[in-house]
Amino acid sequence: MLRPVISNDLFTICFVIGLILIAITKVLFAKRFNDFVFVLGNSKYLKIYSKDQKFFDFFDAMLFGNFVFSITIFGILSFTELYSSVEISLILMLKLFLAVAIFIIMKILVERLIGSVFDIDFLIDNYLFQKISYKNFVGILLLPLNALLIYSFQGSPIIIYCIVAIILLVFFIGLLTTLKVYQNLIKQNLFYFILYLCALEIAPYVIIFSIIIDF
Repeated sequence: MLRPVISNDLFTICFVIGLILIAITKVLFAKRFNDFVFVLGNSKYLKIYSKDQKFFDFFDAMLFGNFVFSITIFGILSFTELYSSVEISLILMLKLFLAVAIFIIMKILVERLIGSVFDIDFLIDNYLFQKISYKNFVGILLLPLNALLIYSFQGSPIIIYCIVAIILLVFFIGLLTTLKVYQNLIKQNLFYFILYLCALEIAPYVIIFSIIIDF
């Protein structure tokens, strides 16, 4: 049975929007952006800019927008290839973009609240900054990878698994960086940190994955 052909027009529009967001960010924050692109192998960016955290950061917001577009497109492509084809429409994509953005933002707000409740604000705030930074880095990585999936490697499950492995590796490096930088503080609050990881880092994604598969 042949798979339904998915129009690339909407994906192309999202790809262009992602490029525009990154270009604007680079123009407005040239120095910070240049430091940011090396965040995976150098903790300089995290050490410098974590001190100037704001509740709303335009730099992170622009890159977060690209991350939402990129991860949603990758999710659609992966689901279509590995499970079942879906009819892509503008309304569906907008709903998915909003769902992803709202989920991540709400999760961040809950994490900040928990940090306040357990009096580990400093640890959680810095951990969230690192996590957001690595998410935004993944968003930039996904931009060309999504383009390859859309225009060159359609119908390639192996490529999708490789990209998933890359994403998990980036997040794993981010977690190791957090453990290394804040190891003394984490040791003092080990129980709460483990509880936080299980309740807010693992459980939500397991539940969402199960819901998607069942659906």
